[in-house]
Amino acid sequence: MRIYQRVATACAAFALAACASTSAAPDAQTEAWWRTTAALSGDDMEGRDVGSPGYDRAAAYVADRFRSAGLQPAGDNGTYLQRINFAEIEVISEGTSFDVAFETGGARALRFLHEISVAPTWEMPADLHARLVFRGYCAPHDMTDVRGAVVVCFGTRRAGQPASAAQLEAATNAGAIGLMRVDDMAFTIEPPRWPLAYARTVVLDDATPRPRAIPSIRLGAAAFTEIANAAGQNGADILARGGRGEPMAAFDFAAQFNARFATRERRYTSDNVLGVLPGTDPALANEPVLLIAHLDGYGYGVPVRGDNLYNGALDDAAYVATLITFADARAGQGFRRPVIFAAVTAEEKGLWGSRWLATHPTPAAPTPVAVLNLDQLRPLYPLRILTTLALEDSTLGQTVRDIAGPMGIEVRADLEPERNLLRRTDHWPFMQRGVPSVSFLFGFDESDTEARARYRDWYEN
Repeated sequence: MRIYQRVATACAAFALAACASTSAAPDAQTEAWWRTTAALSGDDMEGRDVGSPGYDRAAAYVADRFRSAGLQPAGDNGTYLQRINFAEIEVISEGTSFDVAFETGGARALRFLHEISVAPTWEMPADLHARLVFRGYCAPHDMTDVRGAVVVCFGTRRAGQPASAAQLEAATNAGAIGLMRVDDMAFTIEPPRWPLAYARTVVLDDATPRPRAIPSIRLGAAAFTEIANAAGQNGADILARGGRGEPMAAFDFAAQFNARFATRERRYTSDNVLGVLPGTDPALANEPVLLIAHLDGYGYGVPVRGDNLYNGALDDAAYVATLITFADARAGQGFRRPVIFAAVTAEEKGLWGSRWLATHPTPAAPTPVAVLNLDQLRPLYPLRILTTLALEDSTLGQTVRDIAGPMGIEVRADLEPERNLLRRTDHWPFMQRGVPSVSFLFGFDESDTEARARYRDWYEN
C-alpha cells in the first residue's frame, strides 16, 4: 500500500527533529516538550502503572492537553477516553518462597524478584515440589525423563534455537510440572536485569480465556551457577556454552525444587486517551493516520538503590509528550487526512491498549491507513542512525528514508532481530491487521564508543 501523504511526512519529520537536537541550549519547543515529559514522569504520577490512581491522573492530564491543543475527542461517548476492563493476578512477596534442597544435605534459598521470578497464571498451584533437572536448550528431543519434574532450560533468545513459548510447550508435552529459564548473560544486546519490579499478569476482563500453563519461572545466572556447582557441575561453563550456542549435556541436579506462591487477584478499568486532528479533505475522512505512544509505565515495585518508583521518563512519557507537543504545534491546522493521537494503556502488560484500539475503533477514530509508533527511541546520544522497525514491510519505510536523508540521518533495519522488538510495541497489533506501520529507535555503530557506552550504562544502571 503506497502511503506518501503529507501528514505521514510531517508527523515523522517532527518526531525526528524533536529528538535530533544536540544543542546545549534547547529551543522553546524542545523546552516545552521536556516540561511535558517531566510532568508525566513526575513522582505525583506514580509511574503511571495500569490500574493505578497515578495512571488515571496522567490520562486526565493528557486528555486536558489534547483538548487545549484543539484536538477533538475520539474516545467513548464523545469523550477523550476509551475505557478497557482488565483482570490481573500477581504473585506477592509475603508468603512466597523458593529453595533448592539437595539430596546430599543443605538447601539454597532463592530471593524472589532478585534471583528468581514466575509468570503468574490463573489456577497456578499454591505449592510446587519436584525434582530439578537440566535439559539444555529444551527442544522437544531434549525432553527425556522430565515427567513430574521442574525442567531447567538455557534461556536462549537466538535465531534457530527454541524460544520461551516453544520450550514451555515442549516441557508441557513431556509431562514436566514447571519450566525454569536461566538468563543468557551472553545476550549483551539486551542484558538481563534484576531486580524485577513485580510478578504480574494482566488480561482483558472479558470472555477471552485466561492463560493457564505450568509455572514458567525465570532464574538469574549467578544463582544457577551456584546450584549447578553444588550438584557437581560447572555452572559457569554451562552458561558459557549456551551463550556460544554449543551443545550442552543434560543432567539431574539430585535436588528438589520447592516453591510456595501467594497470589492476589483484582479487576479494574484503564483508559486509552484519544484525540483527533480533523482532516481538510472530506473524501479522506475515513482514512486517518495514527500517531501512538503508550502512557503506562511500571509504577511502584522492588526498590533499586532505595527507590521503589519507576518513573518511566523515556518509557514512554517522553513520546506521549512528543504527541502533545506536535498537537500544540499544529494548533488545529489539519492535513488532508485526519490524524489520530493515541496515548494507550497497558503496553507494558501485553500491548492491551493498542490491541483494544486495533480491534475496537471508535466512530471518531476509525481504522487507520498508517501507524507511526513512538517508543524506545531513547535519545541518549546524537541521532545519526535511525533504526526503523518494519522498514521493508510497507512503503512507509521509503517515506522514512525520504524524510531522514536530507537531515543527514541514516535509516537502517533492525540489526538485532533476536530482541523481537517488532512484536513488543504498539504498532504490532495494527500490523497484524494489515495496516502499514513503523516504529523507531536511536541506532549506533559498535565503533561509536561514546554511544555504545551510554547505551550500555542506561541498560545496566
